[in-house]
Amino acid sequence: MHTYPTFRACGGRNIFNFGEPESGQGPVAGLKRLPNGATDPANPVGDYLNPILKPEAARIVRERGEVVLSGKTFPSPSTECALYPVPYALSMLLQLEILQKADEVLVLSMQDQSVRRIRLNEAHQRPPVPSWRGDSVGHYEGDTLVVDTVGFKVGPLSMVDRYGTPHSDKLHLIERFRLIDARAARLAVQRDERVNVRGRAVDVDQGYGKGIKVDFTVEDTDVFTRPWSASVTYQRVKNEWQEYVCAENIHVYYDKDTAVPQTDRSDF
Repeated sequence: MHTYPTFRACGGRNIFNFGEPESGQGPVAGLKRLPNGATDPANPVGDYLNPILKPEAARIVRERGEVVLSGKTFPSPSTECALYPVPYALSMLLQLEILQKADEVLVLSMQDQSVRRIRLNEAHQRPPVPSWRGDSVGHYEGDTLVVDTVGFKVGPLSMVDRYGTPHSDKLHLIERFRLIDARAARLAVQRDERVNVRGRAVDVDQGYGKGIKVDFTVEDTDVFTRPWSASVTYQRVKNEWQEYVCAENIHVYYDKDTAVPQTDRSDF
């Protein structure tokens, strides 16, 4: 029987978007900025001129940004209350809980009320059955949980960030989860706040307890000219797990509500 480091944690953050990697190529950034230079969280307009984007991907990011600039919102997993795929989820989730079982790690997310399953010490399905979150397998390197995900399904809401940057079925994601001390978590969050605005949705404790650092690398040869990396940091949460209801529904934020099937007579 395998034995693993204990990895159970609940963390929160009050920042949308990704943090920059400590080195190397970073993600698509936002074009709309506040007076202090931070990205405008209310206007997710991506930098479509970023050289990591291939022409078709740049066109999609540009068109989605134009929708935002027109005062509307382009359809996304968040606006449609749909399942959050990874790595999009890392740009959006404000609170998560990680639970470890004998053969898998579960990641519970607040906003879309879902459970992500990461199988431990197993190979990918051959071939992987396409799914919105892909096929995730993990293993430990010391005290770091390394998660490899492939087999992503592609649809209208397939995107890797809040700017609507698309991905293809060739998306390959590597995540590295590790616990860091309170000071390191506080410094990482302060670094992220230089480019992303802090909100107040989750009551985090900046002075006590360990944080969760997730460093990840994205590769997709159909969409990006090169791999890129980013990070997010979750701090200890003081509030209880919040009930955040956002199930799939008829409300469409970018155009009009979806029609509901109706009948003129009862079937019974």
